[in-house]
Amino acid sequence: MAYDKTCYLQHTAVYVKDIQWHIRFFAAIGMPVERVAGDEANPDQVWTVGGMQLVSAPDFEGPEGRMAHLGIYADDLEAALEEAYKWGVEAMPQGRNWIRLPDGLAIEMMQAK
Repeated sequence: MAYDKTCYLQHTAVYVKDIQWHIRFFAAIGMPVERVAGDEANPDQVWTVGGMQLVSAPDFEGPEGRMAHLGIYADDLEAALEEAYKWGVEAMPQGRNWIRLPDGLAIEMMQAK
């Protein structure tokens, strides 16, 4: 029997080597930190508006099977992309709204309806 209730993604946790860079980047595109674990100046992990959990792991080396990408809605896609590109992200072959962060994390930015 199939599960007959609605499920939704509550959050996504991502290991990052430079948590401060990621905090600033996600705040710049409209996803500021709303909760911190550990010292605020040097947090172990943070949670952003929109369900992103960033876990500080400076020495982490990702295994095969890394997450494919994050899908992020933006109220103003063009403004969010303009801000994102200021952070040294790279466009991906799928289109300008697909970006790769310096640590390799891929994001698909989409216009919220």
